[in-house]
Amino acid sequence: MGSSVAHRLGSLSCTDLSDAMDRVGIACQCAGIMPLDRSFSLVGQAWTLRYAPIGHEGGTVGDFIDDIEEGSVVVIDNGGRTDVTVWGDLLTATASRRKISGTVIDGICRDVDRALALGYPLFARGNWMRTGKDRVRLEATQEPVQIGGIRVRPGDWLRGDGDGIVVVPQVSLEAVLEVASEIHEAEEAIRAAVENGADLREARAQYNYHALQTRR
Repeated sequence: MGSSVAHRLGSLSCTDLSDAMDRVGIACQCAGIMPLDRSFSLVGQAWTLRYAPIGHEGGTVGDFIDDIEEGSVVVIDNGGRTDVTVWGDLLTATASRRKISGTVIDGICRDVDRALALGYPLFARGNWMRTGKDRVRLEATQEPVQIGGIRVRPGDWLRGDGDGIVVVPQVSLEAVLEVASEIHEAEEAIRAAVENGADLREARAQYNYHALQTRR
C-alpha cells in the first residue's frame, strides 16, 4: 500500500492537496517551511523527533538516523529556532544512502552543498552553520510534533515541492486523495480549455473553479 499511496501523492502538487484539505476542513500547510532548493520534492510517512533547549544535563543530538526505514520522511521539531542547526552533512549522507525520502525541520540545517550534490530533499526555515551540539537535546522520538504550526503524528503522510510542505493525516488519507484528484483534474481541464481559446472566466465557471476548495 505504501508505494501506491506515495505514487498517488507524488502525482499531486502541494497546492492540489492544500485546496483539498481546505475543503474537508483539515489544517495542513506548514507555514514558513520551504525547500532549500526549489527542485526538491518529497513524499513519505513521518518519522518524528523533538528537540528542546539544554538544561543542567547538557545536550544530546541522538543517533536516530540508523533506526529510520527506507522511504520515511525525517520530521524534526526544533521549535522554529534559527540560531542552532539540528541537521548537517553526516546526517544528509547517511539518510541519502539509506534511501530516506527527505527531511523536514521546524528550524534550520547546515551543509546544504552536500544535500544539493546528493539531490537529498531538505525543507526548513533556512540554513546557518552554528551547531546544535551542546545547545539542544533530543527530547522525544516517534511522538506528535509541531511543524510550521501543524501537528504531525508518526505515520502521517508529507508531500513537499517548490511551494512548501503539507501534512496529510493518515486517518484522512483516502478522503483527501479523492478530493485532491478531483481538484487536479478540474484545473487541468480549465488549463486545456484556455489553451484551446476559451475565456478563463467561462472555463472557470464550467468547472466550478471558485468553489473547488470551499468547505462542504
